Amino acid sequence: MSMELDVFVGNTTMMDMNIYQLWLDGLTVNEAVKVRMDEGALLECEANKEVLTSDTMDQFRTFQMCERLLHFPTKLANQLLFQIPSQQQGVLIEKYYEFDCVFARELLGKKLSKGTKKDLDDVSCRTGITLKSCRRQFDNFKRVFKVVEELKGPLEENIQHHFLLTDTLARDYAAIVFFANSRFETGKRKLQYLSFQDFAFCAGQLIRYWTIGAVDSLVEDKDVDLEKEFLHELKDLKVLVNDKDMLDQHKVLVCAALQGKIKVYRLMEANFKNLSRALINLAAKLTHTKDVRDLFIDLVEKFIEPCRYDEWTMAEITLFLTHYTNAAHCLGTFSHQMVWDRYMGVIKSCILQMYHE
Repeated sequence: MSMELDVFVGNTTMMDMNIYQLWLDGLTVNEAVKVRMDEGALLECEANKEVLTSDTMDQFRTFQMCERLLHFPTKLANQLLFQIPSQQQGVLIEKYYEFDCVFARELLGKKLSKGTKKDLDDVSCRTGITLKSCRRQFDNFKRVFKVVEELKGPLEENIQHHFLLTDTLARDYAAIVFFANSRFETGKRKLQYLSFQDFAFCAGQLIRYWTIGAVDSLVEDKDVDLEKEFLHELKDLKVLVNDKDMLDQHKVLVCAALQGKIKVYRLMEANFKNLSRALINLAAKLTHTKDVRDLFIDLVEKFIEPCRYDEWTMAEITLFLTHYTNAAHCLGTFSHQMVWDRYMGVIKSCILQMYHE
């Protein structure tokens, strides 16, 4: 009795991306097998549980062997141990460095130190993310931070170059590095309603317009530190509230532009000086490190909460901030227009992102 067999021999490393995700999620082999069985893998593969367990174990072993290469993504393409198609390499890297926004929100603004890592048990309990996954994500944050913190050039581009991430993911990592460096306060109770993406958007605005690199593309560490000279110049904006004539003129211009356009006009008119002082005083304090760190809590307490209490809509906030900014250009004696626009452009964008109706 003769038999014919078709045999294929190759050296391409076979990786199942669904199983890879289970490994990234921090599941054990047995937990992953149960998930696969619940998803109908036994019927799909016409296999029994033992075969499924063996396959899962083999895949997990391959991922663990590849992990050291994923720590340095640029080396993955040049190694010879695993023959992985270039497209799949990109997927492996991207998925390995993806993170849960709820986890990133917990760590945002904290120092990426051993002490923080010790608290990951509590973070795991609060978020429902496995401890193994929390540790992987934390180590990724720390690794990216260590690699790019001393590099010259744009933060986002450096992350893309060294870790081969997509634009979106590199931008999110830039926000994490920026917050870890500047240590902005994000943990206060009044800030808990803000998501990671809210803060990431604001970080992007600060990086783009308030860092040294916003005005000088040749300096070092340009996207990590806020420009001190600019922060010092913000003190000059105090004239908008300290000069009574200028304050009154500013109010007249804003009120004229908004009359009949917003329902909260009367409240705005009555509270204009308080709202203006809140925005200007916040600017004048940013020469101090502690006040820089308190930027977001100050925005919430001094501006967002009063507007929310008076039931301003997002559209009304947008109109007010637009005309409030533009009206300063009509003040003949106000001579700090460039600093004003640079400041208010970021503040307006951040407030609109943070103002949840």
